[in-house]
Formats: sequence, C-alpha cells, structure tokens
Amino acid sequence: MTSAVPATVHEVTDHVHCDSHKPITMFGPDFPFAYDDYVAHPAGLGSVPEAAHGTEVAVIGGGLSGLVAAHELLKLGLKPVVYEADELGGRMRSTPFPGVPGSIAEMGAMRFPPSSTTLFSYLDRAGLRTEPFPNPLDASTPSTVIDLKGVSHYAATLEDLPAVYHEVADAWADALDDPAHGAEFSAMQQAIRERDVAAIREIWGRTVPRLDDISFYGFLATSPAFKSFRHREVFGQVGFGTGGWDTDFPNSMLEILRVVYTGADDHHRRVVGGCQQLPLALWSQAPEDAAHWPAGTSVQSLHDGGVPRPAVTRMYRTARGVTIADAGDEIRTYPAAVFTAQSWMMLSKIKVDETLLPPDVWTAVERTHYMGASKLFVVVDRPFWLDPSPADPARDTMSMTLTDRMPRGVYLLDDGPDKPGVMCLSYTWVDDSMKFVPLSREERLEIILSSLAEIYPDVDIRSHIIGTPLTVSWETEPYFMGAFKANLPGQYRYQRRLYTHFMQDDLPAAQRGLFLAGDDISWTAGWAEGAVTTALNAVWGVMRHFGGATSPENPGPGDVFDEIAPPMLDES
Repeated sequence: MTSAVPATVHEVTDHVHCDSHKPITMFGPDFPFAYDDYVAHPAGLGSVPEAAHGTEVAVIGGGLSGLVAAHELLKLGLKPVVYEADELGGRMRSTPFPGVPGSIAEMGAMRFPPSSTTLFSYLDRAGLRTEPFPNPLDASTPSTVIDLKGVSHYAATLEDLPAVYHEVADAWADALDDPAHGAEFSAMQQAIRERDVAAIREIWGRTVPRLDDISFYGFLATSPAFKSFRHREVFGQVGFGTGGWDTDFPNSMLEILRVVYTGADDHHRRVVGGCQQLPLALWSQAPEDAAHWPAGTSVQSLHDGGVPRPAVTRMYRTARGVTIADAGDEIRTYPAAVFTAQSWMMLSKIKVDETLLPPDVWTAVERTHYMGASKLFVVVDRPFWLDPSPADPARDTMSMTLTDRMPRGVYLLDDGPDKPGVMCLSYTWVDDSMKFVPLSREERLEIILSSLAEIYPDVDIRSHIIGTPLTVSWETEPYFMGAFKANLPGQYRYQRRLYTHFMQDDLPAAQRGLFLAGDDISWTAGWAEGAVTTALNAVWGVMRHFGGATSPENPGPGDVFDEIAPPMLDES
C-alpha cells in the first residue's frame, strides 16, 4: 500500500500527547502477537517429531511469504518443495536496467516502514542494508513539488506549503482523534507502543463493528473536520505519508486505520541493491540451526538443479494428502501444503478441488478485492534533478512530485553524484493505473514526459535517459491480477476467515493440511510484514499438523490464539 502527503503520520502524531517513547510497530490491531519476538527467541519456532524429518511439504508461490515459509520449514527438519510460476521474489521484483550495471527498478515493493520489525529481522539476518526512501517532505528528500489544478508549490518542509495544506493536515489529525468519530487514534497508538494487548483488543473490539461498513471517503465526509469538499479533494490527491489516497477512498476505513495506527506509512526505507535480494537470500542461504539437515543445506539445495518446481496447474485431495499437478507434467502428493500465491489464482490459473477449503473460506477468496497499480521507470546519466533550477537557482531542477496529472507520483533515486540515477516517472493506482493498461511502453513514456513538461518546462528529461524504460501494470500480470488486496466496506468477516484458516483443529480431517499465507491473507495487505507473519502462522500450522509443538518458553501464534483472536462479527 502506498500514498503521499503534506502531513506524514509522524506529523499527525505530533498533535497528540504520548506518554511513551517506545516505538510504534505493526503489533496488531487485529491479532496482537509479537512475531518479532517469536522469530528472535533462542528456543526457535518449535519442532516436529523425528519421524517427520525429511517429509516433503509443498510451498506454492516463491514470493516473500513462500520463501519465509520454506526457510522456516527447512529449519524444522522438513523438506519444502517450492512451486513458482514466474520468478522467485513475487512482487519483490527488482528489475535491472539492461546495460546499466547496478541500476534497478523496484517494480513491486520498494519502501518499507521500520515498524515492520519482523521483516527487518529477516533483512538483518540476510545481511542486507537499508537507507531512507525519498518520500514527499521526508527529511531525506531534498525537495518536493505539489502540483494541483495547474498550480505548483515547491517545498523543502511542510512549513513551505500554503495554508490549505496545513488545514488539511490538521483536519486529518482531528478526524482521527474525534471521540465521536470512532477511530480512537491516540489511545490505540499508545496501546500499540506499550504492547498492551488488553487495551488493543478493547479499542479494536469497539472499532470494528463501528467502522466495518464505512468507507474511507465516508469517514472523511462525515467528519466535522472535513466538512469542506476542497479539503477532502486536496487530501485525496496529496494524502498523508507517501502519496495521494483518493484511489483508496472506496475501501474500508478499517484498512486505513491499520496503516496509520502502526506507522506503516511513515519514515520508509529502501533496500540497497533491491528488495528482491531478501527472498533470494531465503532461497539460497543455509540456516545455521536447521534440524535434521546437514550443515550448508539451503532451500535451493533441496531442489533438483537448484530451481523451483514450475507452475501449479491442479490441486486436489487424495487419501494421502494434497495432490498437486504442475506445468512439468509431474504429480506429487504431500501431507501438507502452504499456498502463498495471490488467492485469485485458485479461481483462475489453478484448477482447485473446492473440497480443499471450507465453503465460507471459498466465499472469502471469491470476494477478495485487489488494487491495480502501475509504474514507469527510466535510468538517467546522473541525478541531474539536484542541479540548480534554470528558472530559479535557489531551487532544485526537479523534485519528488505529487500531482493530479497522469504521473501522480514521481520519485527520484540516486546512489551518488557520479552514478546513474533512477526515476520512477509515474506511480499510479486503480483507475489511474487502468488509464495506462492499453498503452505501450513508448506511449506511456510520451504521455508522462509531456505531462511533466507542464510542471517543469525548462527541464529536458529525455536528454538524460540512457536505458530502455521499464514498466509494469500489476492488474495485467497473469499470475497476480492486481498489486494487493484491499477490503471494501463490510468485508471484515471475509478477511477474518482467510486469516484464521491456519487454525484447523475444528476442520474436518479432509480439509486439514492446506494452509493459506501471503499478504492478501494478512490484515495488512500490500505490506511485506503481512507476508512474513502469515507465513509464520502457516509454519505453526504445518508444525502442529505433523504433531509438533513450540517451546513453552516461546509460544507461537496458534498457542495463544484464543486469548488474542480477532474480533468476531455476527454473521446471521
């Protein structure tokens, strides 16, 4: 998930009193379990009986969630068998520019909040380095231009913007903390800082039934703080955190609260060298403390030829477990499987026996709502945008740009003054993304350059381009059909069914053994933290399926599920 702003979440929280300096993390609100502590505990995630060691477990999808699951299953002494239809990494796709060594375009995930503490523990273990991502008005961003209705404003800080942007920032803070409006922002953030499970559950237990049926726009429109349409319009086009959020206006307000409660849209960092390095490290690096397997065993080394199995074409139940056919015309049966691909794949690309999942879970899969997203990148000879502007030497030639024109968001990435720079010339969502779908790469580039020439008439971007542009529209990617899930109003019940599916003791025996994971199964779709934590849920489920257990010193998510389970809504 992503957006953009004059008022970052950090600036919003400055409006409220906070009694703690503890950091905000993605701890809850739906399921307040300390995954970061769980994976860091010296006792490990648990164990399976020795009789199960070496048993194959299918992992469908080689994105971040699938490879976290595979890596942790290997550590338990099981043998993960990864199936991947496209390329390892999923939407962690770092595409190199041909002929320009060291320059990459982050086609999917590209920025990660420090509140994603479980994710960052895996980044640290993989030896990967991060640095600040140049979001609008971030301290690491030299300058920002906000261009709305043909009028541009140049800013180094929020204070440089006209009064209307300050009014919008204040309105957003007031709407979140209005006692009559139901978000209870300050109280929830304090509870998350303190990891006060009782307080989180009490607040969220009130909030879910109150706001599940309310859209993001409905929340704004009924807030006295946003009685001005102009303020709602500016907020939608500029937003908070990282970009305009008007494309999220139809989504459930609960989705937005999960982001702002947990600081997920603030102080982002990028992975130096590309985020795809993390899933590739989970694939190739051997853990030091794996049960059963000899030292040096990695997920990759357990696969013939060091490559994953090809695309899954069919999944069905047989007497011996979950049976899987793949594009290589092989059929294998597994006592357990973890499905981490986009859930819509079970409706389209893969023929799936419906008896594998309970009917209410199938309904939830069918009702999943995905957000489309597109990007256009170019590589340039150097970070020329830092040159003094020809029109005004006191300003940069170009800036991180938010606009209501076709590009919507422009991000400028450099690795030093003497190295090539990368420009994300356009980052769009949903309706804005659909405008690009029928256009070729060249047509997209022409439209974006023409649009940016209206904002920067004295800048010749084309003269700096040294490589072929790279572009993606995730809604047309055949194994994704969207960037990520985003619940619409009234869909909380569906998400709860998907998320809690890893708890299988109450399921019929014929429906046990297939575990769902991935960021669209999580409460925080679009955030890598959700991909990681649902993988850990699935690993716990597989461990239990084989008769294993966690250490008493380090209970897992399923061990404490009844105490911290997501709120239930009436389904009558």
